[in-house]
Amino acid sequence: MKCLEVVFCISLVIVFYTYIGYGILLWLLIKIKHLFVKPVFNNDYLQNDYPEITLLIAAYNEEAVVEAKMENTHLLNYPKEKLKIVWVTDGSNDKTNENLNKYNDVKILYQPERQGKTAALNRSMPFVSSPIVVFTDANTMLNRDAIINIAQCFMRNPRVGCVAGEKRIINKVRDKASSGGEGIYWKYESTLKRWDSELCTAVGAAGELFAIKRELYENMGNDTLLDDFMLSMQIAAKGYKIEYCSNAYAEESGSANMQEEEKRKVRIAAGGLQSVWRLRKLLNIFKYGTMSFQYISHRVLRWTITPILMFLMLPVNIILLVQNPQSCFYIVMLVLQVLFYMSALWGYALSKKSIKNKFLYVPYYFLFMNVNVIKGFFYLRQHRGSGAWEKSARA
Repeated sequence: MKCLEVVFCISLVIVFYTYIGYGILLWLLIKIKHLFVKPVFNNDYLQNDYPEITLLIAAYNEEAVVEAKMENTHLLNYPKEKLKIVWVTDGSNDKTNENLNKYNDVKILYQPERQGKTAALNRSMPFVSSPIVVFTDANTMLNRDAIINIAQCFMRNPRVGCVAGEKRIINKVRDKASSGGEGIYWKYESTLKRWDSELCTAVGAAGELFAIKRELYENMGNDTLLDDFMLSMQIAAKGYKIEYCSNAYAEESGSANMQEEEKRKVRIAAGGLQSVWRLRKLLNIFKYGTMSFQYISHRVLRWTITPILMFLMLPVNIILLVQNPQSCFYIVMLVLQVLFYMSALWGYALSKKSIKNKFLYVPYYFLFMNVNVIKGFFYLRQHRGSGAWEKSARA
């Protein structure tokens, strides 16, 4: 019984810390930091010329969004002579290339073979000479000042090697759990990323919008599933900072439905597990210090043991309550867990009927994400050696 009690208590602590406690601790650490280190605002860097930037768009069969993406790109507030536009369209067999040929300011890199996004990025980088490279997706739209705000992050701090933009979900269909749940999740994630960046460094970047110094690009295995996370963390491992810039954001629609969102989440979970193994050197907190602490707290726990411990808590709780029927602690914990799972199931039932209830979407989406982490274990085994994946339909 003592062993089960220890397992339950450890599980409770880790689950709470991963999803709530780390955010609280991060906020407190930032407050303490500000007591001793006052922020310095220096605008001298604005006197420098803006650097040449390449906007690199990796696309596969994106004929439907080419026109909208190019219109959005042409509206970006950055010196036109210093913004190069490159599309990598490997494997596309629709009208993506044909539609892009209408634009004189676009460089198209294409090969018939589809090897996945990471392979496309590896192949394209030798053709890029700009000191700064901004990566974005074809189906995401950037705010007008996104590129100029990214450039300023690099200009004001030479220690910045990567800038992570903010991802925002547009809820075109307000009663969709996929859009509503994903939007709430990304608002929370954005807050954590901002606090991570304030403390030391953001922990990874999202592929919808991020930028790096070209000289820091390091080829990744073509089977890499999370190219954005791997690339940004490789740069952080070299001693550079990942700056989070909320003034540079990418907007995209949420997944069309929960089935499409599941495909995306399972792939991300599998990519997370793959990244944890390939970036295992970052687990050395004695070498990487604060960054290692942030990496373990914000990413590693979520992608490894925390979901397993969360699902383990319910049966262990039941066993402990049977053995200790008078224990108020185990009664309360069981009631809370049952309420959580009931709320999640209720949210699932409502989503099937397209009934809007954001309060119930939160536990539903939270449970949904953790289930997909478990599925990610199996996805990684089944798709080992392949970086190509089926994109999710958007609302």
